[in-house]
Amino acid sequence: MPNTPSQLRQGASGLFANAHVSRAQHTTANTILAAVGIVEWLEHETQLNAVTAVSGSGPAYFFLMMEAMIEAGEQLGLSRASATELTLQTALGAAMLAKNSECDVAELRRRVTSPKGTTEQAIASFEADDIRAVYARAMTACANRAVELSEILGK
Repeated sequence: MPNTPSQLRQGASGLFANAHVSRAQHTTANTILAAVGIVEWLEHETQLNAVTAVSGSGPAYFFLMMEAMIEAGEQLGLSRASATELTLQTALGAAMLAKNSECDVAELRRRVTSPKGTTEQAIASFEADDIRAVYARAMTACANRAVELSEILGK
């Protein structure tokens, strides 16, 4: 399931090929989707539901987070235009750094989080609200719905 960033050749697709797929078909599928972003080949067809939850629907999760950050920036006194520009550039910069760094995202987060600093307070607030469980529940709901839809469409 290619995602909307494919419009900018920044998509992320997961593919699975069963034993009936020829090498030529595999190469063709890879070439087509690689033209609009990255391609991850999966070992099991059931992993496609996880891909849906991570990258197929994932852009919407980031857009929602950006919406929330823009709204919070406005509530803190920024103009909508400034809050938007700062949020979008921050998201882009963070994604580019994560993509190009040899460090994992947890380490990159730690490097921004000074002990007893402002970022630490924000991260503590997220963790107090159990943000990891929120994401896990949402992504599980997404994957479960992908299973349901595949069963409906398979009939």
